[in-house]
Amino acid sequence: MDQSHASSPLAGAVHDLATEVVLALRSGDHLATVCGAAGIDEDNRTGIAAVRVIGADLLLPSVLYGRNPHPGDIAVLQRAVRDFPPRPDASDAAVWSHWGMMSALHRTASATGQPSAGAPGTDEPNAAWLERAPWQAFTHQLSVLAPLAVPAASSAVHRAAAHRVLDLSRGFVRAVRRRNWLQAAGAGRWLAMLDSRPDSLGLDRGLDFVELMGGADSRVALHVRAARLTAEGRAR
Repeated sequence: MDQSHASSPLAGAVHDLATEVVLALRSGDHLATVCGAAGIDEDNRTGIAAVRVIGADLLLPSVLYGRNPHPGDIAVLQRAVRDFPPRPDASDAAVWSHWGMMSALHRTASATGQPSAGAPGTDEPNAAWLERAPWQAFTHQLSVLAPLAVPAASSAVHRAAAHRVLDLSRGFVRAVRRRNWLQAAGAGRWLAMLDSRPDSLGLDRGLDFVELMGGADSRVALHVRAARLTAEGRAR
């Protein structure tokens, strides 16, 4: 789902939800309910659609801080998975985004010993299209799939990013030059996970600039904060 095509109420709900995720990432308040703080519950149709836009990032504070998410957030994410399955003609990125939400729920259930509703099977969606994509399109698709860029996960998308780190680096620089802050933040989030990124990229300074210029967009702020926390975790 593309926020740029969202109705005004949906765009507002996405902004509020992403803002609450950012606040949780900054404070470490991973036991509070992200959805509750944003006024979203299982009966809020617009809120559920906003969760579909945010995807697996709804549980990101819990993932990065190593704690169990709030049960209310799990319930809302489960509802989003049920209510917004990929259509038969859905894009590859949409299929992967849906898989990412199910994977996040599955990891949470495994950690807590609870049953997993809608857990993914062992088979991942096809990722061959990523390997064939030109570097510009590759960067765009990886930025769309930035919620999959978490240290606790591994998938064919992660492997594609690791195989094409130079292409992703080029894409990050291009997105910054084109002032596409959301794409730059998403690409930077992936690069923060990769050991083989070139030192000449200056990712830390680049992310500072992206946040300065695009941080009013809460999704940009979310990806930049996630990138920094990931890099800090890898440095420890």
